[in-house]
Amino acid sequence: MPQSAPFMNSSKNVDLKIIIIGALGVGKTSLLHQFVHKTFHEDYRTTLGASILSKHIMVDNTPLKLQIWDTGGQERFRSMVSTFYKGSDGCMLAFDVTDLESFESLDDWREDFLEKIIPTEQGFPMVVLGNKIDLNERQVSKETASFWCKEKDIPYFEVSAKNDINVVQAFETLARQALSRYQEMLENYLTDSIKLTPDDQPKKKCC
Repeated sequence: MPQSAPFMNSSKNVDLKIIIIGALGVGKTSLLHQFVHKTFHEDYRTTLGASILSKHIMVDNTPLKLQIWDTGGQERFRSMVSTFYKGSDGCMLAFDVTDLESFESLDDWREDFLEKIIPTEQGFPMVVLGNKIDLNERQVSKETASFWCKEKDIPYFEVSAKNDINVVQAFETLARQALSRYQEMLENYLTDSIKLTPDDQPKKKCC
């Protein structure tokens, strides 16, 4: 059942929880601050656990309030980070195109996330961001990342938190996916709640 009240009101925000996961140092905090505040700093502190920012946006004429969770990427905090997955409506997987290891870890991050959400959904709203395309020392080609995403039917975005390239597009795409899932769950909930089943009643036999 969706988190909000089971009646769609176009004037009321739909609250969606978005979580950003990925290896240490890929720029998750930078991506979040670029999207929410339109700012970029070189010296963000390493995120321990999670930090949360909110942003109001419009998607398909629906007002959304995104609660975006920026999570720590250190391996030693992995078990703690996975506790934040609960209640997520969308997941953003981030890696650094100049760091092959961060790309190779995407499988583990994705599988860990899908194992923890309940119920498990292979088609869960998700996008992949290849960050730091403004740097020259690239280790992961666009073709390699696109192929990985295509196999899993996940949208892929080449982004730069520093230069604000494709950041908004990536977040809005994920928000649109999450909204679609929310509306589908809402519809199913309402259908189950008001379903009338006259056909299930035993029919009287005529004498």
